[in-house]
Amino acid sequence: MGILISAVLPIALVALVGVWVGRMFTLERQTLARLSIYALVPALVLHSLAKTTLELGNAIAILFAFLLHTALLYLLAITLGRLLKFSLDEKKSLIATTIFANVGNMGLPFVLFSLGEPGLERAIVYLVGSSLMTASVFPIVLKGEGILKGFRYTLCLPVLWAAIAGLLLQGSGTVLPIPLERGVTLLSEGAIPVALLMLGIQLSETPFVFGQYELMGAGLRLIVSPLLAFNIANLVGLTGIDRQVVVLQAAMPVAVNSLIWVTELGGDTIRVARTIVVSTLLSLGTLPIVLWLSSR
Repeated sequence: MGILISAVLPIALVALVGVWVGRMFTLERQTLARLSIYALVPALVLHSLAKTTLELGNAIAILFAFLLHTALLYLLAITLGRLLKFSLDEKKSLIATTIFANVGNMGLPFVLFSLGEPGLERAIVYLVGSSLMTASVFPIVLKGEGILKGFRYTLCLPVLWAAIAGLLLQGSGTVLPIPLERGVTLLSEGAIPVALLMLGIQLSETPFVFGQYELMGAGLRLIVSPLLAFNIANLVGLTGIDRQVVVLQAAMPVAVNSLIWVTELGGDTIRVARTIVVSTLLSLGTLPIVLWLSSR
């Protein structure tokens, strides 16, 4: 329970501040979303990747499991959207909440507190894969205007270039000049708080009515996703702590940043905000179970 409190309570606290600010003032969420996408998130990706130490053998296997897992979740979300005859915005939102997990600000501390430094190293590898997917494929999918237009849009995103720069810095062992590194660090530290404040602002405008859509989205993330990840990890040949980290990261609730991307690229922001809240609250019960099962 201590692990969950230390990981979830800060998220809830900042989001509640966002709820208060949203009710006190009229704020433009689109501006906040673009501030995050074009300034704060790129700095976070650059900072994280530049500091990451990757072990090639295990890293490749973990990244391959992540890619296969994400592809299957995407196909599942697309199939459900069509079968249930969702609108275009509802389909986009279901894709976002299904494949976009909170593997950073919730996944990293949870894995660290439960599995220690060895688990954290592997969780960072998973985060690298998620960051690269976010910077390249995800905008193409969510933009929904064809591969060519989506690719052009992706090339305009500083997140992609920040990810490339971070990997180059990490691979070459190059260190940024101290003033530049401090500036990047300052920006990166603002990414998660702004994302959480955005969530709170959205919630201040959102009636707390949760239906089948939100419960289904939470179920896909908290139950279907880790079960799928477990089988994929076995298929890829992951064992021990490698498999455990993949399953735990796959069991994380919907990422707060999914609301930012849906706000910028299209989708039902109200449903996404509700699904984030529902999945985060329900994860208080599901994550201990997944942790126990994954260790067996």
